[in-house]
Amino acid sequence: MKIALGSKYLDGPYGGGNLFIKNIKNLLSYEGHDIVYNLLDDDIDIILLTNPLIDSEHSTFNHLDVIYYQKFVNSNSISIQRINECDERKNTKNVNKQIIQSNLGIDYTIFVSNWLKNLYKDQGMDVSNSKVILSGSDTNFFNRNLYSKWDRNQRIKLVTHHWSSNWMKGFKTYLAIDKILDKEEWNKKVEFTYIGNTPKDLSFNNTKIIEPLGEEELAIELKKHNLYITGSLNEPSGNHHIEAAQCGLPILYINSGGVTEYCKDYGIEFNDSNLEEKINEIIEEYEIYEKKMEYYPLSSEKMGQEFLLLFSELLSKKDSFVSKRKNVSKFKTYIHKFLWEFKKIYYPLIIKLNR
Repeated sequence: MKIALGSKYLDGPYGGGNLFIKNIKNLLSYEGHDIVYNLLDDDIDIILLTNPLIDSEHSTFNHLDVIYYQKFVNSNSISIQRINECDERKNTKNVNKQIIQSNLGIDYTIFVSNWLKNLYKDQGMDVSNSKVILSGSDTNFFNRNLYSKWDRNQRIKLVTHHWSSNWMKGFKTYLAIDKILDKEEWNKKVEFTYIGNTPKDLSFNNTKIIEPLGEEELAIELKKHNLYITGSLNEPSGNHHIEAAQCGLPILYINSGGVTEYCKDYGIEFNDSNLEEKINEIIEEYEIYEKKMEYYPLSSEKMGQEFLLLFSELLSKKDSFVSKRKNVSKFKTYIHKFLWEFKKIYYPLIIKLNR
């Protein structure tokens, strides 16, 4: 198969969407498939739209490019959009509308959680041709090798990490932990580390802060800890808890977004009112959950194989998808592409004002 990826990989400690591109590219290449990052070839089988947002530095083509290609270059190609973003995640106001608009001419949709799929369904998106494929991380780095199992002879080492410094990433929870550690009884049994970027002017008194790390360094650091927590709100999926779980760390996870679908059975759920209680509970039952982590099922390899199976299935049904596509005039497509490009002049400013 020849597969066009709609985003490029940027080297460095970026977010989960960037790592998805790296992981899917590596797996597809390993399996012998051809990868391109544009729509210049006339023999592309699968077009994977991953980031249609106007202000994205990762994006290599958008939905209008896809529609044009399928209508006027190669109608036998199948277009798929992977959706892993929403306004609810960072309190933005324009993301959902852009994604819903970009999805209108796409053959098939992949969501990273049922929570996200239902969110878009409730907002009017047609999800009849869609499925959920859970994300995963690279087992070359994120694995149980050299994981520091807690022996109860020292303080338990609690950790979390995020690339983004957005408040919704869970900083209310992380500040609450920092405050809890003011108490001597807690400081004697728990130490807390945050890896990544933090909001400006936010200070911690009892938390060790480590700058963002690349995959290899991050995996090494995570394995020095015993327990993981995520307080991220309205997270469609999130790579952070997956990376920790693959390293063997039991998870304390907040009841919000799609995180529960990833962490259920591999840790304990908490909310704002029972945080201390649940930290105590998972400490008491640490060995039970640590043992369960041996069977944590997610990885980038598993995710990639699910993508490949879907690609093959959809290609076998391509005639059905072609017959369902709406007729679009070349003139209308050019006009839409012009207006979309024109938006780039001012739309990023609007988006930034709403972040």
